Amino acid sequence: MSTAEMAADIGLNGWVRNLPDGRVEAVFEGTRELVEEAIAWCRQGNPPAVVKDVVVEYEPPEGLRRFEIRR
Repeated sequence: MSTAEMAADIGLNGWVRNLPDGRVEAVFEGTRELVEEAIAWCRQGNPPAVVKDVVVEYEPPEGLRRFEIRR
């Protein structure tokens, strides 16, 4: 939820979902500066989060038009 709120607040499109093994997967689409801001936020997460690692892969945009939580 907090990742979706952060992304929407800064104006990114994309999605986020929790994986069964406790990891979080997210796709961010927007300007490079905003995507880098979101990645930096993910390295710390929201205050109660425990972030062990962040893996970043750049891919062509999908053309997403909003930010959503996927289940």
